[in-house]
Amino acid sequence: MAREMTFAFFLGCIMPNRYPQIEKATKFVMEKLGYELLDMERAACCPAPGVFRSFNKVDWMVHAARNICIAEKMDADILTVCNGCFGTLQEVNKHLKQDESAKKIVNEKLTLLGDYEFQGTIEVRHIAEVLGFDIGPWGIEDAIVRKVNAKAAVHYGCHFLKPTRIREIESSESPTIIEDFIEALGVQSVRFKEQLTCCGAGGGVKAFDGTSSMTIFGEKMKNIDEVKPDFILDICPFCHLQFETGQDYLNKNKGCSYDYPVIHLSQLLAYCMGMDVDFIGLQYQMMGKNYNFKLTDMREKEEEAI
Repeated sequence: MAREMTFAFFLGCIMPNRYPQIEKATKFVMEKLGYELLDMERAACCPAPGVFRSFNKVDWMVHAARNICIAEKMDADILTVCNGCFGTLQEVNKHLKQDESAKKIVNEKLTLLGDYEFQGTIEVRHIAEVLGFDIGPWGIEDAIVRKVNAKAAVHYGCHFLKPTRIREIESSESPTIIEDFIEALGVQSVRFKEQLTCCGAGGGVKAFDGTSSMTIFGEKMKNIDEVKPDFILDICPFCHLQFETGQDYLNKNKGCSYDYPVIHLSQLLAYCMGMDVDFIGLQYQMMGKNYNFKLTDMREKEEEAI
């Protein structure tokens, strides 16, 4: 298989531990599209950009570089489905390619960890970037077996597009990569106030100050609730966790009554490509009971359209 059709699949921490269904959906999607995802043996935490980098930037880079070295030995670009993992790995990979002094320092420390040496021979990619640009909505037409006629509140998260000068994907002020892609799946993106703000989980906020995290998230959910989407679409397991558990927290502690299903882009595409809902894991979402009702409703809309 050509190198450009092969990826070293970086799982990160949250997806395999909390949302293996996203991992399964991603593998299904990419394999259906002709890509091969390789397991990264002995890969560790990315580590999280908003926490580790704040305490020790050099060790943060060393830790990330070790993961990158594993992929370099596999001669494959890294693919991740998490914004935080993408933020760390892409930024460190780019920085070490451009800064010889930083590369030298990191490689000296890597020798203490084993047979590792950063070469700068691969790229780091996000699933949303690969789907949106490499494959594109035009490239999935033959693979789609059903469409979801629904409205989604799209959440980009922080690290996928920001900082723009480092990511170099699309403007972080007015992105359309996700909206353009899901339109081919029959999904209409509904804009909401302050759509591009943080969900309140990143940067260590959720772990350090739960109250502040929920204040930020509460404002986010209020804005989403104003446009009444059928579900919330994200591209990051950590944001996914915030939207699921956060709704439950607001309902129990703030008198809210949110029950919006939360779907990762990989799950949505896998469903549209024919993967059975039982295997995508949608029935296991924390809002499961209401979700099944909404999913059935989507199917009814689809049948009516046909």
